[in-house]
Amino acid sequence: MTTLEALDVKPQSRLDAVLDLQRAAFLRDGAPGLDERRDDLKRLIAAIKENADAIATAISADFGSRSKHETIVADVWPVVAGARNTVKRLPGWMKPKSVGVGIELLPARGRILYQPLGVVGIISPWNYPFQLAIAPLVAALAAGNRVMLKPSELTPRTSEFLAGFLAKLFPEEKVATVLGGAEVGAAFSSLPFDHLFYTGSTEIGRRVMRAAADNLTPVTLELGGKSPCIIGADADLAAACRSIAFGKLLNAGQTCIAPDYALVPKPMLADFAAGLEAAIRALYPKLRDNPDYTSIINARHYARIWRLVDEARERGVRVVQINPASEQLVPEARKFAPTLVIEPPTDLTVMREEIFGPVLPILSYDTLDDAIAFVNARPRPLALYYFGAGTAGRDRVLARTTSGGAAVNETLLHVAAENLPFGGVGASGMGAYHGDAGFRTFSHAKSVFLQNRFNAASLLHPPYGRAADFMRKFLLGR
Repeated sequence: MTTLEALDVKPQSRLDAVLDLQRAAFLRDGAPGLDERRDDLKRLIAAIKENADAIATAISADFGSRSKHETIVADVWPVVAGARNTVKRLPGWMKPKSVGVGIELLPARGRILYQPLGVVGIISPWNYPFQLAIAPLVAALAAGNRVMLKPSELTPRTSEFLAGFLAKLFPEEKVATVLGGAEVGAAFSSLPFDHLFYTGSTEIGRRVMRAAADNLTPVTLELGGKSPCIIGADADLAAACRSIAFGKLLNAGQTCIAPDYALVPKPMLADFAAGLEAAIRALYPKLRDNPDYTSIINARHYARIWRLVDEARERGVRVVQINPASEQLVPEARKFAPTLVIEPPTDLTVMREEIFGPVLPILSYDTLDDAIAFVNARPRPLALYYFGAGTAGRDRVLARTTSGGAAVNETLLHVAAENLPFGGVGASGMGAYHGDAGFRTFSHAKSVFLQNRFNAASLLHPPYGRAADFMRKFLLGR
């Protein structure tokens, strides 16, 4: 464990020392074999299962109140499932791939070797502080890399847990956890890693990318954005409302792929709003002392969400706060009531910035093409959700919009399908991981050309004569 702010050293010098340690170990030992990689992952899986309750306790303490069941479902289970899948499929991923080289170069052969990049950095966020730290770690270890992890300072108890947890499983020359605030994060981003993986806000993602550019360090950015829900005219409204309520309120909306706004056919607007309120009341019959309903992470974010709602009220927008038991929700507990914002103007902050809280704007549209145009007029989102019974509307939306991922008649669960690549596009990020995509993100695909002992390569060499003329006609097809 490396806690830089507790040491009487400059962050950069200590970080450099850890990076040098890992790079020297990588050069000394080379790429780990299949057995070592699988053993590392199996030990990690066993340790996660053994510590599931401790993980939930640490995360709940950081949030003030966070459902144990949410932590198991959203932080612990996806990592265990992903690591198991990786252990199973890793032999096939690591196997060299034979590829053709074209008839002109026969009898030579082509091969792709997947090699570890070396030392990679991972910067993880606060909203799912265990999953979003360990899932990329799994992919990086599966690819044979050494890893330096910088978890969020906004979840200090979980970050301290991660540091101790990983230190018991791996030596520092293989996995090192770095704790600290913004100064440490900035220094971490500037290290000459072989790859840098960042999950978090778009604003900080820009800074990370700028810092990495000085070293020509390749980056994977898992960001966010305003993920839309499009309700088709033939949607099962009750089922759509249940799924959207679940997706919006899991972790109190503090989810990068949470529905950020809903587009509904104009004649269905009132029924949709009423159905969504009913679904929310069924999921959370009370809020204040309900262990299933998560708090906002801190006072700053709580105040930010209030400002979004207050601005809408001040502009005369209809705001529906859903407090089923009519409880008094004190700011100190940071339990923010689920809130619907009906037909907000698009210049409001709630329609321009990612909400990251239990507030859902609802807008109506006239035609499906209008809804598609609304989405396309904005930065490309991390996720898009479509609800409808038929295939025509579904296929039109999927073909005409661009998003990091998409789900049909469901929210959030595409992230749990381990063999689907997960990542953003445009403003919502670059690169992907999960499953085979994660292994490839942290690997170098080395191209290898294997020449046969008997070949015609000399016909391509000077001095050029009749043989070269023959080869020219052969190569150009005339």
